[in-house]
Amino acid sequence: MANLNLDHLATFRMVISRGSFSGAAEALGLSQPAVSLQIRQLEQALHVRLIERTSRGIRPTPAGLTFSEHCMKIDSVVNTAIESVSLHSDDITGTVTVGTGATACIHLLPPLLQQLRQAHPLLKVDVRTGNTSDIVRSVGENRIDIGLVTLPVTGKCLSVSPLGTDEFVVIMEKDASEQSANPLSPDALLSLPLIIFEPGSGTRALIDEWFRYAGHTASPVMELGSIEAIKRMVRSGLGYSIVPLMSVAGMEESQGLSLYSVTPSLHRTLGTVMREDRIVSRGISEVLKRLNASFAKDESS
Repeated sequence: MANLNLDHLATFRMVISRGSFSGAAEALGLSQPAVSLQIRQLEQALHVRLIERTSRGIRPTPAGLTFSEHCMKIDSVVNTAIESVSLHSDDITGTVTVGTGATACIHLLPPLLQQLRQAHPLLKVDVRTGNTSDIVRSVGENRIDIGLVTLPVTGKCLSVSPLGTDEFVVIMEKDASEQSANPLSPDALLSLPLIIFEPGSGTRALIDEWFRYAGHTASPVMELGSIEAIKRMVRSGLGYSIVPLMSVAGMEESQGLSLYSVTPSLHRTLGTVMREDRIVSRGISEVLKRLNASFAKDESS
């Protein structure tokens, strides 16, 4: 009987998902030779070739396709076993991996994570940041348990649940503009230098659509992946930006900035995305409960 290494199964599935050894290596934080070695050891244990090289890259063999389906079932069974055993403990333990954008990571998660640590010290929450498309892909690849992203998102076999909304505002260097307190439209902003989120984020897609709805195309002078970097550039007088209110809601966060509402109004819906076949452990359930409570509190205040 072949002895199968669960890490090797995960590597095999990642190679199939990414379509290359190099892509899988990057996603897993391994070297390409290490990935190749794991696949070779897996094939030796099964006495069958699982992956073949073609002129267009790599693809699973018929045996590889069959094995990939079983890998998904094995992963589900292992997760179920771990969760079943954890029910015999009064403590909530394990690791939950959450993927989200930089804004939510900085301005939403810290108090939530602090509450979780105080209530469940044996529960570990890992946080990964990235743009919406990367996070959704990582959820699909089983590398992230919960994605906290800007909706809508699309993908196969995903469960999506809205949490709440967040308004967008224009930020400018404090007192550097003659703009009135009236809401600002795309027409009023078009001639000003725009500093914006990098492409690939759900937030960027919403802002681009806001301009397109008015018949314009956003032409940014800077595209950045960090909300704090964007605010720093705006404070330096290098341009204006359109950001979620969450990122400038506090006195410290909005220091050195002037805030303006926009017309037509612009907001985003934040939500969670998970695999449909994800076993909802007690840890995952607790994180989801805290996220829902956080948004319910914000909307009632």
